[in-house]
Amino acid sequence: MAEERRTLLLTGASRGIGHATVKTFSAAGWRVLSCSRQPFDDRCPWPGGADNHVQVDLSDPQGTIAAIDEIKEKCGGKLHALVNNAGVSPKAEDGGRLNTLDTDLRTWGHVFHVNFFASVVLARGLRDELAATKGAVVNVTSIAGARVHPFAGAAYATSKAALAALTREMAHDFGPLGVRVNAIAPGEVETSILSPGTDKIVEGLPLRRLGQPSEVADVILFLCSDASSYVTGTEIEVNAGQHV
Repeated sequence: MAEERRTLLLTGASRGIGHATVKTFSAAGWRVLSCSRQPFDDRCPWPGGADNHVQVDLSDPQGTIAAIDEIKEKCGGKLHALVNNAGVSPKAEDGGRLNTLDTDLRTWGHVFHVNFFASVVLARGLRDELAATKGAVVNVTSIAGARVHPFAGAAYATSKAALAALTREMAHDFGPLGVRVNAIAPGEVETSILSPGTDKIVEGLPLRRLGQPSEVADVILFLCSDASSYVTGTEIEVNAGQHV
């Protein structure tokens, strides 16, 4: 019998690491369900994208909960992997870093809904579909979750630190269902949203270069594959040694 085609649900698929992840999983034969606040863009080069897209604003808790029914229908009772990649990192009007003193409460709430709460809402809502396949969850955190970053704001950094802690808690709780939960923490990756001055950080990295979105996507694929079948509750640094 032919091997069952695996299904991935990916948030934040429209650009950067998310875009690369869709292409990587599609090339590996996976069906990819994408979630973003924007409608599907026909320029995205993967098959069946429009039919496998769910438009949802993850900053809206009620909207995120409501989207689960649509996702369940598209999954057909089985989900092999959930990758919580969507994230927002607001800046000051001059493009500078928003710290704890000048980030307003509404911005804190917006960031945490997208970067943190949506991850647990989706995982809980899809627990049966994940358990049916003994699947995997990957939460995309950040180097900024472990240290003060010159560009990432305080709300973004603390939401990613909370997501790393959530990964451990979820690994403990989802483990008895046969579901593995891990995280990856990217560093400086070459995307359209790099901040001016990133080149100075890169000069100090052990590997002396930016990461490529495809390199991050490869680690995500590993954590969703049978090759990592005994790995859960961990956070893999994908940052050219920036954490050392």
